[in-house]
Amino acid sequence: MKEPGLNVLGGPLQSCSHDPKTGFYRTGCCETGPDDQGVHVVCIRATQEFLAFSQSRGNDLSTPRPQWNFPGVKPGDQWCLCADRWKEALDAGMAPPVVLEATHQAALRHVSLQDLLFHALTSPTA
Repeated sequence: MKEPGLNVLGGPLQSCSHDPKTGFYRTGCCETGPDDQGVHVVCIRATQEFLAFSQSRGNDLSTPRPQWNFPGVKPGDQWCLCADRWKEALDAGMAPPVVLEATHQAALRHVSLQDLLFHALTSPTA
């Protein structure tokens, strides 16, 4: 069962991306539930620097993996990222920008609202 769709600001969870279709459940939203072991709840706007960082840490987000319904992420794409991966990037000074309205409240179990606010995009399509 999915957790309620509230964002880190306490409002309704907004869509993160439908192109590419993101989210653990591939609904376009950063929803989570008990089968989402990676907690894919932080809606990011990918940067080249972050993608290179993620790949250097063994998580290649750029290469398409059709067998997992994964199109590959390009700079500028919005994507539901694992909360712990975002925290790892934050700690390394490589955190990508975040869409707060599309970031699930479950992210707050892994990262602080203050850190998310500091890295927030001013608009989901800015």
